This record gives sequence, C-alpha cells and structure tokens, in this order.
Amino acid sequence: MLEASPLVDGWILRHEGEALAASVPGCVHTDLLAAGVIPDPFVGRGEREVAWVGRREWTYERELPGVPSGHEQTDLVFDGLDTAAEILLDGRLLGSVRNMHRSYRFDVTGASGRLTVRFASAYAEAEAVRGRLGERPAAYAEPYQYLRKMACSFGWDWGPTLVTAGIWRPVRLERWSTARIARVRPLVTVEQGAGVVELRVEVERTRVEAGLTVTARVGGAKAHARVEGTSAVVRLEVPGARLWWPRGYGGQPLYDVELTLDQEGEALDSWRRRIGFRTVGLDRRPDAHGTGFTLVVNGERLFARGVNWIPDDAFPSRMTRERYRERLRQAAGAGVDLVRVWGGGIYESEDFYDACDELGLLVWQDFPFACAAYPEEQPLRGEVEAEARENVVRLMPHPSLVLWNGNNENLWGFRDWGWEGRLAGDSWGEGYYLGVLPRVVAESDPTRPYTAGSPWSGSWAHHPNDPAHGTHHSWEVWNRRDYAEYRAEVPRFVAEFGWQAPPAYATLRRALPGEELAADSPGMLHRQKADDGDGKLARGLARHFAAPEGDFDRWHYLTQVNQARAVAAGIEHWRSHWPVCAGTVVWQLNDCWPVTSWAAIDGDGREKPLYHELRRLYADRLLTLQVRGEGLVSAAVNQSAEPWTGVLRLRRMTVDGEVLGTADVQLAAGARAVGVARVPAELEPTGAKEFLVADAEELRALYFPLPDRDIPYPAPEFEVSVAPGSVTVTALTLVRDLLLQADRLGPDARADRGLVTLLPGERVTIGVTGWETPDADAARAALYCLEPSR
Repeated sequence: MLEASPLVDGWILRHEGEALAASVPGCVHTDLLAAGVIPDPFVGRGEREVAWVGRREWTYERELPGVPSGHEQTDLVFDGLDTAAEILLDGRLLGSVRNMHRSYRFDVTGASGRLTVRFASAYAEAEAVRGRLGERPAAYAEPYQYLRKMACSFGWDWGPTLVTAGIWRPVRLERWSTARIARVRPLVTVEQGAGVVELRVEVERTRVEAGLTVTARVGGAKAHARVEGTSAVVRLEVPGARLWWPRGYGGQPLYDVELTLDQEGEALDSWRRRIGFRTVGLDRRPDAHGTGFTLVVNGERLFARGVNWIPDDAFPSRMTRERYRERLRQAAGAGVDLVRVWGGGIYESEDFYDACDELGLLVWQDFPFACAAYPEEQPLRGEVEAEARENVVRLMPHPSLVLWNGNNENLWGFRDWGWEGRLAGDSWGEGYYLGVLPRVVAESDPTRPYTAGSPWSGSWAHHPNDPAHGTHHSWEVWNRRDYAEYRAEVPRFVAEFGWQAPPAYATLRRALPGEELAADSPGMLHRQKADDGDGKLARGLARHFAAPEGDFDRWHYLTQVNQARAVAAGIEHWRSHWPVCAGTVVWQLNDCWPVTSWAAIDGDGREKPLYHELRRLYADRLLTLQVRGEGLVSAAVNQSAEPWTGVLRLRRMTVDGEVLGTADVQLAAGARAVGVARVPAELEPTGAKEFLVADAEELRALYFPLPDRDIPYPAPEFEVSVAPGSVTVTALTLVRDLLLQADRLGPDARADRGLVTLLPGERVTIGVTGWETPDADAARAALYCLEPSR
C-alpha cells in the first residue's frame, strides 16, 4: 500500500549566513517574522520596511531521510512551491519549477542526503520573462503578469506589496510499488432520479503487469473495473440519491466516495473524496432585455446573493481549516449563497471548498488572471494549461463549485483601458480565455459551465462590460458618481460593485499603535491603497453628509454608514428587478490585512456595519421602496419557497415624529418572485422634513426624498440600559442609523446587529458577546447615530 510521510520538521531558512528555523508549510516572511528579523508588516508602516524580502533569493534545507526497503519507488511530492525554484538533493538537480499554482513530484528512489529548495526572487523571474517576451500593459506597475504566482502578492488597491517565497503547501515522501493512482476525474450527474458517478482513473506503474483493478464505493453502491494500460473507468448509480442544494433551497447531503487500486486482491493505493449530487447550468439565452446570465441548480433558477473572495491573508500559508470555516460561516450568516474566488488570488485549499460544500455556498472559481495583459508564449503557455488541468481535476469533486471563469477584467481592459493600441498585435491572454481554458474545462469537467471572463458580454459582438449582456462590473459609481446612480440601470448580473470604508476601530488601534488617528494620519494614508481612494471617500461622503471636520470618530462612523447605504442602494434596486437581474456579487467579503477597503469583514475578522446590512439585503425576504416612473413603489422581494402575502402598512411621517397619513396596501409576492405595488400619491413624502415608513411582518423599509445633509433631523435622544450580553436603546426621538461599535467596549466584543433606525418610542435590544463588565455609560459612549447637520 502507498505510504506517505510528511516532511514538516527539520527545515531551515538560510539568511545572511545564518540558519533560521523554518516552518513548512510557510513562507519567508513568516519565518523571518518568527525569528525577529523583520517587523510585522501589518503593524504601522512595517510593509515598507520588509520590501527587500521579495528582491532576495532564499534557500530552504533539511535532511532527506533514508528510505526503508520494501517499496519499488519513492517520490518527493510538493503540493505548492512559491514560485520560481530549483530543487536539489546533495547538489544534484531534481528539477526547476516556476508556478505557485501547481504541485510537483520527483523520483528520489534510493536517494537520501541534503534536500535544498532554492528560490529565485519572483521579481527577477518576472523581469526575465518580460525581457524575453516584451512589455504588456496592466492596471498596476508591478510585473505580476509574467509569472504564475498570486498576483496580489505584488500589491492591489486593497492589498500590501509582500512578494512571498517558500514551500507554501505540504511536502511529503510517497513510497509505493507496482502502481499508484495518479489522477481521478469524478463526473457527477443526476439521471432519472439516480445519482451517477463516473470515475475516470489514471494510474502510474513501475512495470507493466496484468491484473490491476479499481473498486469504487459510494452510497451503498459498489462497482469494479479493470485497468487497461494506465486508465480505467468505473461507473456507479445511487438510486434515490438526495440532491445537494445551495443554502436556502434545501439540504447539503454529501456522499463519501472511496476508490481502491489493487492487484490480485492486494491493495496498492486509495483515493477518497466527498461529493454531492446536483445539476448545474447557466442560462445565457437572449431575451427582450439582452443576454441573460442566470445560474440554474437542480432546475431551479437562482438570484445569486454573492460576495467576492480575496485571499484571507497576505500570507496564504497561514490559513487554517478553522479560519476558512469561520470566515465562510460569516458569509453564510449574512445570507450569502455564492462566493466568487477572485482571479488575482489563488485556487484555494481543500478546506475552503469543503466548508462551502457543507454550508451550501456556491463557488464561482476564477482562473488566476486579473487586470493585466498576459503573454501567451512559452514559458507561460505550458504552465497555464498544466495548472488549469491539475486544478480543474482537483476541485471537481466539490458540489459547491458551479462555475469556471477565465479571468478578471482582462477582456474589458483590452477594449477600454488603452491596451489594444499599446499591444500592437502582441498576445495578451485572449487565447487563454477563449481557447485553452474552455477546452480544458470541456475535456476535463464537462459537468460545469465556463465563462470567458468577468465582466463579459458573451462575445465581441457587444461591449465586454455591457450591462444588458452577461456579467457587469459597476465601478463608475464608486469612481465618479453618487451611489444613487446604481438605480439608473438594471444589469443582467452584477459581478462586482462596492464602496469603501475603514476597518473597525479596534482593528485600527491594533494596527496603528500610538498613532493619533485622523483620516489623513500617516498610518491611515498608508492603509489607503486605492488610486485617489480618500478623495472618492470624501466626495461620496459630501454628497450625503456634512463633513465632520477634525472629528475622526464621526468620520469613521459616517464612512461606514455610507458604505452600507451605497451597497444597499444597489442590491435593493437590482433584487427588485429579478428575474431580469439574476445576481449581485459584492466587492468584497474579506480583507487580507488591516486596510481601508470595500470589505464587509475587516483584516482582523471584525464585521463592519456593511456585514450586518448584508444580512438584511440578502435575507430570503426583502422589503424596499423604490422610485419608478413618476412615483414610489414598494417591492416585496421573495426568494423563499413559499408565497409572501399580507398587509403592507405605510406611514407618511415627519422627522419630528408626526404621522401625516397612513394606508394599508395588499402585499403579494409569489415563491421566488417579486411583488410590486404602487404607493398612493398622497403618501409620497414632500419636502425635507418628511419620509415614508413601510412595515410588513418584521420587515421595514424607509424612504427619505433628500440626502441626509438636507434633512433637519432632531437632536437624537434615547435611553440606554444594559444587561449581561445585551444593550437596550429606547428612542425618545427619531434616531437614524444607530450603531453600537462594540469593539470600542473591548477588542473582543461583538454586536449582533449593525445600523438600525428607531421611530420615537421604539426600542431595540442589541446582543453583545465578549464584553465582560456591562456598563451603561460605556455603552452610551460606543453608540453613534446621525445628528443634525452643523
């Protein structure tokens, strides 16, 4: 039977003649940090102090133990090397590698001695390739498009420039005889009520002998097949298999698949995975509105409630199974049912996809290409196809994976960012997105759809970012306009949009110790990576609120309010136009370090107000008030399986609490549908002091006709009481966008809700965890709300 021995201990990292203890898996930065050689790049402006690390060559070493007899072959297996490296054993070159996204296997049968992994600087490798293949344009000046490495290692508009190197995934020795399982492609389908698994198996052999057999088991079914040459196909049917569904649509039953390879009854190797039975498709048919983009799972058409996922740590080797699960549980807790793994990062570990399988989170997987023209010549072309084939097969078992996507914004960039003229006919990646990658997916994983890019209209017949065709990235609003303009169009699928805000206060205090915080203090400026990001934040804020001059706490609160308001403006509008619009994917769920960004969860894992707002926006039932045509409508968005009927109570009010008029309107929305009703004209608010309240069951929608800066809010008055695990606020006036910043009570404190608006006399109880000594004065000091414009 194949035996595997992890090579975890005994590694050293060579640094200026010294041998430092090294962690494997790991990276140079984390080893240097552990040894006290470099400061924490996440604290202060430490990022700048460690820039030299990415420019150096680095060497990892350990003894490779002698291999006991009893097996015919011994392989040295690296699951991931970052990125350009030579592997040597006692000075003999085993091989050279240049792709972070691949695994590698070397025959070391009968060998032992000093194992050396010598990493070149990623900059040196990238610049050498650029010198051979020529310059290619990109969104950033760093040379990330010239090697197969996590692009955001080189910095992004939310990420630090920390160019890593190291053995970032596990390494082991595998000892085996006769044959081993080299690859398994599980094609999982549903046919006439039965779950069907077809396992396409490839084996590696030390010698050609007859009698190799594969046996597969799943869900009580069992089947055998003989290995012919180096391949076999075994098919199993599971009658009555329960379907795997995305969260909110059904359960997530998972089935264990076990495959064994044996010779005349002797087990040689085994392969185990979990699968789920479901069908998935992508409806891209043209219609009266353009070209659709609707995910279909088990025949059910979905409005995708999505978030974009970036690497959760700038040093991905630090990610653990527990941390993946924590972050993805947060996503599910916000009502998310789709996570897009963005193309400037990595193919994530099995832990990520396992958690998505269990939580019912659909996965949209980008191939790792982002915001650049990528050369298509060697040595990159062969690496791209090899990594695609490996990772498509690796991730195939996961039922959560429903879409392969060729790239992020490169087709758009070619058309709109001045690339075409600069390239002058040079290759730029089109051959990957419209040739290599769809071919690999069709050959290896025909059970899932592929799309060439995001955004992408489906063909060059339409602009790549045409909102009427395919996927759309809505960035003009953040870059140049007011977020109210999200309501100006109804894209078919919004794959990226978002608004910035700083991280939680406690996160800033940890990351910037001793700094007097201000919007433009040195540490805050260092944590604004977006082009004119602070200018866009300020202009976006000024359209709605009076500027909080010199008051960091108010600025911090208002920018977080504005982020939640902006995202709400888009999602409420687009969800209310289902099925024309079939999904929103917020940029972004998470951060990889403490930074001002578009994230809903900051770099320390703390939830911004946007996170809690997503819980409302992505709930199965959403109530919203929208301007359509000449008046107001209420939209009841119902993504549940049951019809939603009832009475919608409307109240026209003043900010001083006076009720000017009321009406009851019948609410009716079918299952997975939207019900729209006209608001009576006499209830539409006029002037700065009026607003409209809509209540149905436990849901509420508000409509204010003017920006907050023009509304004469009363001075907020409220009472506060505390109890173990809760803070209760009773409003004596209108209290707009009340927020308990729980992390100001203590760095471990968390609140169970975000922004809430209370009418006079209303009360809210906010659950708080991690706060050991409840105190009413401390709670009041941590409460923020809108105040009259000064």
